Amino acid sequence: MGRERLHHPTVGDIELDRVLGALSDPIRRDILQRIASDGPQFCGDLSNMYDVAKSTMSYHFRVLRESGLMHTEVVGKHRRVTRRDGVIETLFPGLLLSVGLPPGEGTWRESVDVSEPDAQITN
Repeated sequence: MGRERLHHPTVGDIELDRVLGALSDPIRRDILQRIASDGPQFCGDLSNMYDVAKSTMSYHFRVLRESGLMHTEVVGKHRRVTRRDGVIETLFPGLLLSVGLPPGEGTWRESVDVSEPDAQITN
């Protein structure tokens, strides 16, 4: 079995409308808050905290990842999620703090070069 690759948007692909749409849901904001307060989380552990279907949680994780707010790393059969605060803060300064999401422990370490908007972000 090959390593699964998940799509993470490049800097140039991150759009304010998608970020704001992702932040509009209270479960998604709570997921981001838990990552900040408790550090990187596994999707399965987070899924057990909410009274929604597994497919709904998968949808929330996908929206957060595809908006650029969250990074998902495949670790064996599990997925570990972290926040992409550096990218979001570079593109939209103060946005996360303004919606009650101050920086915390679970931040994906990546370098951000906005001069090359289509470049992949690296950790």
